[in-house]
Amino acid sequence: MWHNSNFVVFVAFVIFIGVLWYTGVHKKIAAALDKRALRIKEELDEARRLREEAQSLLASYERKQKEVEGQVADIVAHARTEAEDAAVQAKKDLEVSIARRLKSAEEQIGAAEESAVRAVRNEAIRVAVEATSEVLKDAMSPEARARLTDEGIATVGAKLH
Repeated sequence: MWHNSNFVVFVAFVIFIGVLWYTGVHKKIAAALDKRALRIKEELDEARRLREEAQSLLASYERKQKEVEGQVADIVAHARTEAEDAAVQAKKDLEVSIARRLKSAEEQIGAAEESAVRAVRNEAIRVAVEATSEVLKDAMSPEARARLTDEGIATVGAKLH
């Protein structure tokens, strides 16, 4: 029997297991496995806790995103309304400005017309006076001219005082 290698290996294995059992290796292995199982359980619990925190954070951020989207929509609508109001006001202001400029241009045209009419009248008066002066100079004697000049001076003096 000791010549059979399988039997010798079996006996050595049983003795080895017995020595391990006697020294309490099985308890140490079981304690190590329990410790490892406990550590894995704690890691799984921590992973679950982190996952729940992440889900709550995600839900919180999704709520905040929806709130912000609502606020953005309100801001955009308000900005659009303000832009439309500003465009309407700008159009009114432009119409008022155009009306004012047209009125100013019309007033300038009217003033230019009056000035041109006055200039034409003054020139016509000046030409008529010169023509009359020439006609009267040729048709009147020097004594009559002097008498008319004195009368004109007296008339102007009476009207000025």
